[in-house]
Amino acid sequence: MTAETQADIQTIKTQSGQTLKVHTHLFINNEFVAGHGPLIETVNPTTEEVICKVHSASEEDVDAAVQAAYTSYKNVWSKVTPADRGILINKLADLMERDQDELASLEAIDNGKAFSVARDDDIAGCIGCYRYFAGWADKIHGKVIDTSPDQLVYTRHEALGVVGAIIPWNYPLMMAAWKFAPALAAGNSIVMKTSELTPLSAYKFAALVKEAGFPAGVVNIITGYGHITGSALAGHRKVSKMAFTGSTVTGRRIMESSSTSNLKKLQLELGGKSAQIVCADADLKNAAKHAAAGIFNNHGQSCNAGSRIFVQESVAKEFIDLFTEQAKAIVVGCPFKDETNQGPQVSKGQFDKIMSYIKIGQEEGATLHFGGERVGDKGYFISPTVFTNCKNDMTIMREEIFGPVVAIGTFTNVEEAIELANDNEYGLAAGVYTSNHSTAIKVSNALLAGSVWVNCYDLFNNSVPFGGYKQSGFGKELGKYALLEYTQVKSVITLVDF
Repeated sequence: MTAETQADIQTIKTQSGQTLKVHTHLFINNEFVAGHGPLIETVNPTTEEVICKVHSASEEDVDAAVQAAYTSYKNVWSKVTPADRGILINKLADLMERDQDELASLEAIDNGKAFSVARDDDIAGCIGCYRYFAGWADKIHGKVIDTSPDQLVYTRHEALGVVGAIIPWNYPLMMAAWKFAPALAAGNSIVMKTSELTPLSAYKFAALVKEAGFPAGVVNIITGYGHITGSALAGHRKVSKMAFTGSTVTGRRIMESSSTSNLKKLQLELGGKSAQIVCADADLKNAAKHAAAGIFNNHGQSCNAGSRIFVQESVAKEFIDLFTEQAKAIVVGCPFKDETNQGPQVSKGQFDKIMSYIKIGQEEGATLHFGGERVGDKGYFISPTVFTNCKNDMTIMREEIFGPVVAIGTFTNVEEAIELANDNEYGLAAGVYTSNHSTAIKVSNALLAGSVWVNCYDLFNNSVPFGGYKQSGFGKELGKYALLEYTQVKSVITLVDF
């Protein structure tokens, strides 16, 4: 079968027996159209079987999507009132709520995350994100600046135009929402490239965009390989801003594309190797619970995963015992079973990478305290893995594994803990567990990370900004801060003739 002959809508079945119809063509100018790049197989990570094949975008397809977005922004979307933008975004959220089970099923079969997590956390979070930014649509405005009696001076917060977005495979719809919602609220049009590993839920979302009544060309969704589709999008001269979530290596390439094209605005949310610090005075049961969630949520496939844990020496054994109980309680299995907490890793490539890091950890002298094994003989399942006696120069302490693997080390005092936590090229997030308020503030202020959780981990709210320090990137997702990423400020100075 070739791209030219494959029909757009394909029928697939989930492990729960549910039958779903999925779009496999590119979504450009409010229509599903055939792509001119190679067909891409999307694989079910639970069964290792091909779900279906999807069209990918060639450089010409990317140009068509950008042109559609540019024309729509110039002729239609820029003339829609802010209040009406908010109404459309709210309508989209309502449709997602109506179809949340189907969206969650597509996430589960394509990505491997538990259906209940996809529905109750990811999709629910997306709906909340769209509704939050819908409320901002008619509240984005500048200021009047009093400079002189004979001048009228004011600022305008204007849309950028066409926004390009590239999202990862770990939270397909959530990462899309974090970009779509503020971009649309601010009045931009958008072209988004999904990960080639997890495109299916985004195309269902595209159908909802059209049903909600968005003008043609405002939202365009394509998929394809990074070196073809992503490169063409990042280097397109009519794209005014690129929003990217993914690896630091790819983030650098996008920066290069911006510099050699039109110096487009950039927002990069990149890798992480986040540290969690457990002080001797912490509630250790609470610390073990939240620290375990901090690394094992989403199978460890989170950029902000708390994959390094530093425990004060005097309580290290007690904490490790409590933490290991949490790891042992995680149920690894089919995403569509009610009891499942952790499904498979997203792909064979990711599975192999994680297993290689487990081997490296053992070779470098870390103690494999728990896990470290494949679960079953089919699907990309890996048991939650706990390494102890880890030194800060070990590979598993330095590099992002992006899997259910945690490395635990110790410290003697808070100053040492801060030094160990900051001794890394990344700075996306961190956690600190202590019963002392002064210690919490001292450590939080000293950590070089964009988000710090105290006595908890991985808690998000749509009003709270998220983004990294150092090589974890720059720019903020969520909250009022995110709107600054999708607008530009114009100053108007008028001489008043009285």
